[in-house]
Amino acid sequence: MAHLEVEPKPKRPLWIWILLAITLVALAAMLLRKCDAEQSDVQRAAMADSTNAIASTVPDWNSVDFNSATSTDVDITDQEIQTRGNGTYTIYTLGENILFPTDGNDVSENGQAKLKIIADALNKKFEGATIGVFGSTDSTGPADENKDLGKQRAEAVKNWLTSSGGVPSGTVSVQSLGETQPVATNQTSEGRKQNRNVSIVVFPKQ
Repeated sequence: MAHLEVEPKPKRPLWIWILLAITLVALAAMLLRKCDAEQSDVQRAAMADSTNAIASTVPDWNSVDFNSATSTDVDITDQEIQTRGNGTYTIYTLGENILFPTDGNDVSENGQAKLKIIADALNKKFEGATIGVFGSTDSTGPADENKDLGKQRAEAVKNWLTSSGGVPSGTVSVQSLGETQPVATNQTSEGRKQNRNVSIVVFPKQ
């Protein structure tokens, strides 16, 4: 019987296996980079949407016209509380002489009674609203001192609304106009009196 000799298959050189391994590693790295890039794009888009959503909920305080047309509010029957608005926001204004004693920054008992009326209206009709308390002065005295005085009085009103009026503190911010947006002339004593006030501006929740 004839004897058949079978030659073994030649082994592939080691460098081929090394090249194959390098190729596989490179492909895996490319796939990982692509996945990371796609994930980053998704994250950036989500962050942009979140930023836009936040921006859309922040009121444009500079758009507030403190000389808006007067309006009526069935919950505000006190004639010393002035109500204004334009459909986008509502403004409740109280004069300095109503809120504070002469040369003082602590809310008077009479002022507290008025703020209670406003706080009740805010809690009843404007749940989740964004509220700004603006302090205004006349133009007597240095502008920087008027700015400070407006802030002090706005802070006093905010503190009362949040501590005694039941208005959530996280929804209320303080702004000081000082003498910059008068509602009347500063050339007369009556006009200056009108300019010394605190306004509560309400942007309803969208």
